[in-house]
Amino acid sequence: MKKIFIIDDDVYIGDMLEEVLTKEGYAVSRAYSGTEALLLLSGDKPDLVLLDLMLPGLSGEKVMEKIKDIPVIVVSAKIDVNDKVNLLLGGAADYVTKPFDMQELLARITVQLRDRKKDCADSAALTFDDIAIDTLSRRVTVDDIEIHLTRTEYAILKMLMQKSAKVVTKSELLDGVSYETPDCTESSLKIHVANLRKKLKAVTDKEYIDSVWGIGFKLKNE
Repeated sequence: MKKIFIIDDDVYIGDMLEEVLTKEGYAVSRAYSGTEALLLLSGDKPDLVLLDLMLPGLSGEKVMEKIKDIPVIVVSAKIDVNDKVNLLLGGAADYVTKPFDMQELLARITVQLRDRKKDCADSAALTFDDIAIDTLSRRVTVDDIEIHLTRTEYAILKMLMQKSAKVVTKSELLDGVSYETPDCTESSLKIHVANLRKKLKAVTDKEYIDSVWGIGFKLKNE
């Protein structure tokens, strides 16, 4: 069952959305403020988020900055074209203006979930040099030998492999890893990376991860 988070302080709209989405077979969770939304997202990962912008406390724009690898459909009364353009360029998957037609919104949700399913299938296997990750089974191999990583080590390696051509900053790693595990902090990141390096090197005696001083880490290209 696909899971959708509704982040909206308008109780009437939230109730309507929850009722319709539940009838459509979705599991629904709700948050009524930006702060509550981040708390909800820290404990669970939905397949899609419906996000209002004008939230009490933390704004919808600020909430969206914290959402990684989850399609977000902005549902807002803001109709300014610049708002829409900025949000779409900033990572929103779609933008629906209030008041909206429910059938149109359902269709947009279906499209986003269908596209995400395709993306997930395409990216189920990650490879770099001798390293391979099956993201469905969370199995990691080096030179065809399976290695066992902690949740944090796995999340770090997965993110580095997803961005294998780039330097991944410390802040990017911490933000991305936080959705897999709460165990990684700024002070412990170096320790987790060091332990990951040792486990990878133990198989082939090769160094796979470079430190970029003052910035972050990247996979080592020979």
